[in-house]
Amino acid sequence: MLQVGIVGLPNVGKSTLFKTLTKKQVPCENFPFCTIEPNVGVVEVPDDRLHQLARVSQSEKIIPTAIEFVDIAGIVKGAHKGEGLGNKFLANIREVDMIVHVVRAFQDPNVIHVDGTVDPVRDAETIEIELAMADLETVQKRLDAVRGKMKACRTKELEKEESALAKIFAALEVGKMAQTVTLDEEETDAVKGMLLLSRKPILYVVNVDETAAADPHWKSPLGADRLALPISIKVESEIVEMAPEDQKTFLTELGLKQSGLDRLIVKAYELLNLLTYFTSGEKESRAWTIHKGTKAPQAAGVIHTDFEKGFIRAEIIDWKDFMELGEAKSKEVGKLRIEGKEYVMRDGDTCHFRIAT
Repeated sequence: MLQVGIVGLPNVGKSTLFKTLTKKQVPCENFPFCTIEPNVGVVEVPDDRLHQLARVSQSEKIIPTAIEFVDIAGIVKGAHKGEGLGNKFLANIREVDMIVHVVRAFQDPNVIHVDGTVDPVRDAETIEIELAMADLETVQKRLDAVRGKMKACRTKELEKEESALAKIFAALEVGKMAQTVTLDEEETDAVKGMLLLSRKPILYVVNVDETAAADPHWKSPLGADRLALPISIKVESEIVEMAPEDQKTFLTELGLKQSGLDRLIVKAYELLNLLTYFTSGEKESRAWTIHKGTKAPQAAGVIHTDFEKGFIRAEIIDWKDFMELGEAKSKEVGKLRIEGKEYVMRDGDTCHFRIAT
């Protein structure tokens, strides 16, 4: 299961966000290799399509797809030098697939900011510099090693790696994130295994007051280059305690279609380049997570590894057709497609996989 790490300076709302997210936690037994840890929350990815399919199939059970959120502690200025819990912070963040960076924009004299004043841009830059500086040492060592190898034997692969590392090093040296560097496909592949901290996707959660959270014309203080969501974490912590119907009423009054938490979860899912396909029947309707570009046999393998090995074909109905017509009628009117091993899965495919036993 893919992991999203939540980071932020003290008193910006990071821990409250994590605690609020874990109120939406799903049962761990539905997901293989899922471990229960105090700083990890397995959270449902909201998707109304799954519930619509379950109604059509009259499913006994509904199992959503999920992603893990990890509360990562230890970030202070100088973390890359090991200050505070710096080494632990850097080790933990290296393991996650993307970062949610919480910055504070709300004013409250009772909640003292670690730097004395509220400045979202400064907060963002503090952590960005820590990530970049930690990567700088890693890239420098690798670059020296690659250039050493090139003296003995110059290959195309080494040239591509050297080119990528040199570009990244130049950016890191001036405090820029590795993700700002444009690499071609071969260069990207050459450094993929390095798990650079500052090359991970980042979604900024700007912790705002209630008014700003509901403002359709809200403008991010972080600029156009940082993907940001305005969320009032205080309000979200209150919403999650309400009954579902009360939540809907409250959100409608605020002029919101989705809670901030749901928008955060969906946006994280998108940033991780994921899509959802479904299986639906009387026993259960279930959502499955795969990367965009996954072919049918590998998608079947997510259900069980034997399904990939024995894959024969996929029988696919678009979720809208399944919802409107049901499975039997979809087959009758020709809405069911037979797809082979080279079929690239689409978001919303509702599938039966035929497997050789």
